[in-house]
Amino acid sequence: MTRVLAGPYCTQILGDLGADVIKIEHPTRGDDTRAWGPPYAAYTEHSGKQGSGESAYFLGTGINKSSAYSCKVNRNKKSLGLSFQHKAGVDILHKLAKDCDVLVENYLPGALKKYGMDYDSVAKINPGLIYASITGYGQTGPYSSRAGYDVMVEAEMGLMHITGHRDGPPAKVGVAITDLTTGLYTANSVMASLLGRAKTGRGQHIDVALADCQIASLANIASSCLISGKPDTGRWGTAHPSIVPYKGFKTSDGDIVLGGGNDRLFGIMCGKLGKPEWSNDSRFITNADRVAHRDEMEDLIEGVTGTKTTQEWLDIFEGSGMPYAAINDVKSTLEHENTRARGMITEVDHPSCGPVKLLSPPVKFSESKPSIRTAPPTLGQHTQEVLSEMLGMSDSDIEALKKDGVVA
Repeated sequence: MTRVLAGPYCTQILGDLGADVIKIEHPTRGDDTRAWGPPYAAYTEHSGKQGSGESAYFLGTGINKSSAYSCKVNRNKKSLGLSFQHKAGVDILHKLAKDCDVLVENYLPGALKKYGMDYDSVAKINPGLIYASITGYGQTGPYSSRAGYDVMVEAEMGLMHITGHRDGPPAKVGVAITDLTTGLYTANSVMASLLGRAKTGRGQHIDVALADCQIASLANIASSCLISGKPDTGRWGTAHPSIVPYKGFKTSDGDIVLGGGNDRLFGIMCGKLGKPEWSNDSRFITNADRVAHRDEMEDLIEGVTGTKTTQEWLDIFEGSGMPYAAINDVKSTLEHENTRARGMITEVDHPSCGPVKLLSPPVKFSESKPSIRTAPPTLGQHTQEVLSEMLGMSDSDIEALKKDGVVA
């Protein structure tokens, strides 16, 4: 019972790992992200569907002329179009909850109580249920009634302040990283709760807040503030506040990131740049020296990196043992030789849009095989299947529910 990104990301991770996921959607408009376009993956001629197509955001795809690449959002799920404004819809949800292991929802605290779908109500139907609630600011606290999208939480909980160029304004991260982090935390917590249930036989309510997950993700920056009692040092672009050199540098045709994370690696970098004398320069001998002379050091490096192409520098640093990388755009990343070698793209057939390329589950197991079993569903694609096969409803009963607008 989740929409947009954090919840769907959580449940798709569970689906990748083998869970049978039923996505409850509004029977006419579906998940909010079905309307978030363009771009759209166009319907095929034989699909029988009219309109712009399936929203790339819902699919999790970035569309180009020949294909669609997808991230984790709604694959490996069954779509049940259902309105719980109707009592019959609530009855269906209760029957599903009775036999399910996990329920994930992202409604404002208390919003589901009037439908009897809050944790206390559902736990009476299924005491073993793992019930995960994802909200912007949590089930308790002064902001509990406030709605929260990723960008608002990035702003309010510190991330936007430390993101962006040194002399530029605050910026959001290029993807909705707070939503994604929250989805990961929730999936992890669901699996831990399932292990706990195996020992106790009891389910539990998991309270997950975007704000809490964002604060936890501030990591070393938050730790520095807590220990020093001082404000953070602001935005650093691609640089690091405590390590020099450790940032992106211009080449003649792009950018390359160099990481002289210790004195030995700095010496390697100097040699590869053709400036071995820098490692003996009193301004740059230790990392502390280099931090103190950051601007001089970085200007000298960029004066050299700008004389060659990115590929030329990649070839020079190859095999040196020093961390380095080109700064690639997303299309180049998807076409990267390592991306392909690691099997990070899988093509599946979408029921209405034809072949769609999806990002693969990222973790490789020696025994198990997480996989993409089904493409992101069309709205209500599995309503008949779920109601008949899982709940034993007759075709005539299902048809009556459709006529009444309860399901679609």
